Amino acid sequence: MHALKRPKGSKSDISGGERVEVAALPHGIGVRDGKNTEVGRLTVTRDAFGALVHRIERDHRA
Repeated sequence: MHALKRPKGSKSDISGGERVEVAALPHGIGVRDGKNTEVGRLTVTRDAFGALVHRIERDHRA
C-alpha cells in the first residue's frame, strides 16, 4: 500500500486526532492507520468493506 495515493479525508482531525486511510486495491480494499502508516495494514474484500460501511451507517443513525 506504499505507492497508492490517498486523499486526506474530509473528516480528518487537523488537531492530531485519530484517522484511518482507505484505498481501493485490485484485490480488495486496503485500510491502514493514517498516522502510523507502516503498521496496522489490513486488506478486506469489497463485500466485507461494504458490509462494514453499512453497519457503521446504520449504527450511526440509531
